[in-house]
Amino acid sequence: MSNRGFPTRRLGRWFLINLFVSAMICGVSGRYTDPWLWAYIATVAVISLYPALALDDDLAKERFHPPDAGADRLLLRVVRIIALAHVFISLLDVRWQLSAVPGAVRLVALAGMAISVVLVFRAMMTNRFFSAVIRIQKDRGHQVIDQGVYGVIRHPGYAGMIPSMTFSGLALGSWLGAALGLCYGLIMIRRVLFEDAFLRSQLQGYQEYTARVRYRLIPGVW
Repeated sequence: MSNRGFPTRRLGRWFLINLFVSAMICGVSGRYTDPWLWAYIATVAVISLYPALALDDDLAKERFHPPDAGADRLLLRVVRIIALAHVFISLLDVRWQLSAVPGAVRLVALAGMAISVVLVFRAMMTNRFFSAVIRIQKDRGHQVIDQGVYGVIRHPGYAGMIPSMTFSGLALGSWLGAALGLCYGLIMIRRVLFEDAFLRSQLQGYQEYTARVRYRLIPGVW
């Protein structure tokens, strides 16, 4: 049974990460008193506290330090580059005041980002095989998970990830960041198709699971 670690250590790590995020957002944007940016920082801090305290150490290792590169290593690199670029381009956009995202749009986007990321974390907590890479985890006894959100759609983690970057760009106040978020979402849809086909052919019981849970991302739609 894996150890979840000491809460004080996890809280310390959570604090340092969010301190770095806050410094980066304020430093790159140059807008230390912008209430919208501080609302973004506070939202990230609050929703990241959930996995910081609840994530199992064994799952954390698989999620953040998988033992191999998986079946989609090149696509994963592209996804990570776009995700990072959307943050910096959004903040530079804010710094140079290239975009004018209305406050109402930013508010809705902030709520949408929070809901999307919470869905990702909920999927992560439900599925102990939730990994950053596409692989069959024989070393961890990989099997189909069909409880919780996985009983509704097959890829709830992606369902949260796909809109999260677009919402994030808008919440930061950047149309350019939102556009990169859309690119991120399209690539992630491609990844959903790849992973679904991979699991159908490689993971025992997944074919039967797709017959029970028909939809990949949106119940009743797809």
